[in-house]
Amino acid sequence: MSELEVRQLRYFVAVAEELHFGRAAERLGMAQPPLSRAIRELERHLGVRLFERTTRQVALTPAGEVFLHDARTALDAVTAAARRARHAGQPTPRLRLALKADFDAGLLPRILAAFQYEDAALPVELLLGGRGEQVPALRDGRADIALLPAPFDDRDLDAEPLVTEPRLLALAADDPLAARSSLCLADLVGRTLPDGTPADRDGQPSTTPRTRTGREQPPSAPRGGVTGAQPTPLDLSKIFNLIELGSIIMFLPVSVASRHRRFGIAYRAVSDLPPSTLALAWPQDSHSPAVAAFVRVATAVAKAAQTDIQAGAEAPQRAIM
Repeated sequence: MSELEVRQLRYFVAVAEELHFGRAAERLGMAQPPLSRAIRELERHLGVRLFERTTRQVALTPAGEVFLHDARTALDAVTAAARRARHAGQPTPRLRLALKADFDAGLLPRILAAFQYEDAALPVELLLGGRGEQVPALRDGRADIALLPAPFDDRDLDAEPLVTEPRLLALAADDPLAARSSLCLADLVGRTLPDGTPADRDGQPSTTPRTRTGREQPPSAPRGGVTGAQPTPLDLSKIFNLIELGSIIMFLPVSVASRHRRFGIAYRAVSDLPPSTLALAWPQDSHSPAVAAFVRVATAVAKAAQTDIQAGAEAPQRAIM
């Protein structure tokens, strides 16, 4: 049996995602008849039906469901390979570091300063993104290495934990909880984090009772009646505005909280809130001397910094609060 072509995979994924040949053809910039012929040829090539077609709808078969997962993986790998090849062929190579702004435990300046003296050092390009964007950047070839909070999906990745530090609760300064001398996660029932997940479970899936429609019952209205659930990701400045209004709360590592002291926000310790661990991650198949050197330098810098973090874990909290 001859090998599958990337073109065939792209055609199939488009139809599988649209479940409509007309829309898929429009998305691909082609006419519908040749797309239909290409899908029939792919099914003959594989010897299985990928779609159930009627005059009213198009649906994936069980074989189609399996093939869709693997086709997406294959296309992602092709895209990543092309990006990495273009990057490797540049006249001036760079080390592309993905991270979320400010979430570096204060280590990045020291790491970059030490890294430049390594024999394998390259100019570092910072790829700043939102929470959760670092791992996709590694997988699709946009980044060579990432600095990110654990845990994360580490499939096909190597990782090295760097430092662990306490997290603090950020809430409105006039919130009644800010007057409490001690807090635990159970005190945060009904409060939500910026992504809408329940704060009392540290952002884990909710166990809120469900209604007859199967939907979770909404949490009680936040202080001031301002809703905190947001349909799109927010940058840190917008999140702080919502915290000041009392619509949401947030957990921040001490190193981040110390950089963002605001008159309308109070930081409080939560006794049973797990700490935050910052880690490095990179593709398992990476053979880059620059990546290896960056990991080595970052680990050494973090080891020295961890002693300072442990010794002064309480002092920054008192200063912020």
